[in-house]
Amino acid sequence: MLIRPATPADIPAMMRLVNHSATAAHWSRAQYDRLLSEGTPRRVALVIEEEAILQGFLVAHEVAGEWEIENIAVAGAARRRGLGTRLLGEFVKLVQAEGASAVFLEVRESNRAARLLYEKWAFEESGRRSSYYAQPQEDAIIYRLSFT
Repeated sequence: MLIRPATPADIPAMMRLVNHSATAAHWSRAQYDRLLSEGTPRRVALVIEEEAILQGFLVAHEVAGEWEIENIAVAGAARRRGLGTRLLGEFVKLVQAEGASAVFLEVRESNRAARLLYEKWAFEESGRRSSYYAQPQEDAIIYRLSFT
């Protein structure tokens, strides 16, 4: 198992993963291209591979020492095997070592598996965005992990 920074060559595999994930954010090719280009805001994009096959990814951006996880997806066949936990753990370790003060994210209220993952990493529920998601319409639960 290998966790590494994403490269432009990973974009097609990342998009395939998202197309099979109802809960991941569905971005365009142009959005993926932008996130892997230099510029602001500062971003981290990590992928997890198993036997040279991309099995998941995480994308986050930083503003003033706080990070927001924008997208995370794990291949259906690879779920419930700890890959999401390892990916999230690597990200948390990376940003904490760089002096981050907190990590935020939004998750569908009904996405119990993801919520349990975040709670396992000591994220705490810090708010709610009413009707944040569409298709189906659903509230977002805001989670925060504070390092201070």
